[in-house]
Amino acid sequence: MSTVGDRVRELRKRADLTQRELAKASGVSFRTIENLEQERGGTPRLETLRKLAAPLRSTTSELQGDHSEAGNPDRGTVDRWKGVRGAILGPPPALGAEESPPTLGGVKALIRDTEPLFSGDKFADLAVMLPPLLREAELLGTEGRRVRVRLLQLSGWLMVQTRQFEAAEVALARALDDSADKLEGAATVNTQCWLLLRQGRLSAARDLAVKWSDALEPRLSRATPDELSAWGWALLRVSAASVRDERPGDAEDALRMAHAAAVALGREHAPGGDFLRTFGPTTVAIKRAENASVQAKPDKVLELARDVPGGGIRPTSNNWNRHLLDVAHAHVELRNLSGAVEKLTEIRQNSPEWLPNQRFARDIMGTVVRRRRRLTPEIRALADAVHLPADM
Repeated sequence: MSTVGDRVRELRKRADLTQRELAKASGVSFRTIENLEQERGGTPRLETLRKLAAPLRSTTSELQGDHSEAGNPDRGTVDRWKGVRGAILGPPPALGAEESPPTLGGVKALIRDTEPLFSGDKFADLAVMLPPLLREAELLGTEGRRVRVRLLQLSGWLMVQTRQFEAAEVALARALDDSADKLEGAATVNTQCWLLLRQGRLSAARDLAVKWSDALEPRLSRATPDELSAWGWALLRVSAASVRDERPGDAEDALRMAHAAAVALGREHAPGGDFLRTFGPTTVAIKRAENASVQAKPDKVLELARDVPGGGIRPTSNNWNRHLLDVAHAHVELRNLSGAVEKLTEIRQNSPEWLPNQRFARDIMGTVVRRRRRLTPEIRALADAVHLPADM
């Protein structure tokens, strides 16, 4: 079976390029290409493969082989979520002889009380509360189908967020199997697409998103806000997968249709109050900036960021924080290190438990540290917050 290095070397030769010529055409360093072809230095980043794809007349997924990458969370993350993984992956629970069965109303109330912990990125609290809550939802049996689907959607989203990919796959598959209708299923598929994107399975993410965007496409003149939100998110996933797979035309087409859905809505809309499905003009605007970031256009990122609508319902904290990372990365690319530190500090203040799970934040901080002659206390604190290795 060919490796990533094999594929890069073969395509480079077919394009009649030397390693140095490929480095110049792609913006990837000669040393990185040399190491990649000689299988040194570990698994290449998707950003590196995307830059190589265009001069090699290929796609990111073709270079990668479209294989899933491991989650590779750190040991502290693995230990923290052991109970949640066990509740998702373990055998069905049984009621103890002395236990009273849970009630539907009681579990509903617990999930309702827990949702602010998800939307607020309160990971430490969730690590404690989720295992017994997942168990009680499972013990409800058939009457608890709807609340169980909701809890599995939330848990799957959380597992993707923290790179617990196996548990995420199982939770989301179970949620989709039990979905009562297309819109409930679409909420799960949206997170499944995000999971595939985080795993680097770009073709699979694009295929799934296209399938659902086709199935969900409404007549704009008659569409409900919930239908527009579901369709819009499917289109955003098509765009995200396409831009990462060096298919800019497909990415722009999908983004344009998502913009039409957002215009029809006129505002950010969260179906049934579900923060995971919040969609509207602001969400589309920050995803447009994200695409520009993926395409290595830092000036465009900052230009688009200035035009992101304010007021009203804000997109999910994950999407907003990712947008701030895109802005921080743009500042780094333009050598405005203080601007990058300012955005990272903003994220740390608002979502301190979210930031350590973001490899992108670690990469940005690594660049900041390498380019600074002296580190301020603020930069040292940020480096510690994102778990930047000491040898960076």
